[in-house]
Amino acid sequence: MRELLRKNIAELVPYSCARNDFKGVASVFLDANENWQDFVKKPGRNRYPDPLCTRLRAEIEKRMGLKAAHTVIGNGSDEVIDNLIRMFCVPGKDHVLLLPPTYGAYRVFCDINDVKVDMVPLKTDFQLDMDAILSFLRSEKENRREGGGRLKLLFICSPNNPSANAFPLDQVEEIARNFDGITIVDEAYHDFSSVESAVSLQPRYPNLVVLRTLSKCWALAGARIGILVASEEICAVMASMKYPYNVSSPAQDAALEDMENWEKVMAGKVDILKQRPLFASALAKLPCVEKVYPSDANFLLVKVRDANKIYAYLMDKGIIVRNRSKELHCENCLRITVGNAKENQAVIDALKEWEE
Repeated sequence: MRELLRKNIAELVPYSCARNDFKGVASVFLDANENWQDFVKKPGRNRYPDPLCTRLRAEIEKRMGLKAAHTVIGNGSDEVIDNLIRMFCVPGKDHVLLLPPTYGAYRVFCDINDVKVDMVPLKTDFQLDMDAILSFLRSEKENRREGGGRLKLLFICSPNNPSANAFPLDQVEEIARNFDGITIVDEAYHDFSSVESAVSLQPRYPNLVVLRTLSKCWALAGARIGILVASEEICAVMASMKYPYNVSSPAQDAALEDMENWEKVMAGKVDILKQRPLFASALAKLPCVEKVYPSDANFLLVKVRDANKIYAYLMDKGIIVRNRSKELHCENCLRITVGNAKENQAVIDALKEWEE
């Protein structure tokens, strides 16, 4: 991994605060120049948050089975993605491999960090093109020049956004086995899938990183809690370069409350999984719908007659969905979240009334 890291990151002397070093329960806090006065009577709001999210990581281990020693908490998965690119990729030199259509933020963060993007598209049925991926990895390695830029990261979104399908674990393993960079599996929607998590591969592949989030199944999109699951070495580097107090106290408190009420979270997931096939079946019966793709996520990719017109029509009805028509293989496709029964029915009723 040291070879893959940017030299300045590998040699980084991280910012250190006293609360990183302190172990135990303190009664007097005079290290961080905080204001001791609590004007809004919200305990802890006048204090900096735990920089390591220690309690939260322990609860995540208890409820989600992700070992605390192998996790770092980010201000949403987006921060974690951006940090991974900054950790490993030399601007203007190194490359990242994407498998479109996929989560658009990967490309945005590469562009922001001046990192080149290579692409191997998914097949038209949104499956991994394993022959093309493995051929690209072999070619890149054979043509790599000493001292030149190289392919550092490969992102696999599984279940994929926007196509909603999860990729077989054996294919993910084959990619990790054949890639000498960092394979990143973004499992933001894993809670809604029956496919085994790539976390199970990490003992054999220290170059494999998994991303999780509390934004979807755990209903904490507003709190911004992303989770890096990786080797202790990668976690240590991420912890050393992230902003010192990157996850706010209210966000950590909200996540801890969810962890304490995990039975409700699990019941909520069951409800979404019950709604998903009902919603998909109802959509598939509509004249304006040509296809509803299989889903391992909490959303559906729906091919319609005229996505642009239907998207605008639904907006006029006060119904916001996502038009994905400009994405590869997604012509005339809308991405629609599985809502509650009333919300789903509102979509069905509106589309029944739609006329070209």
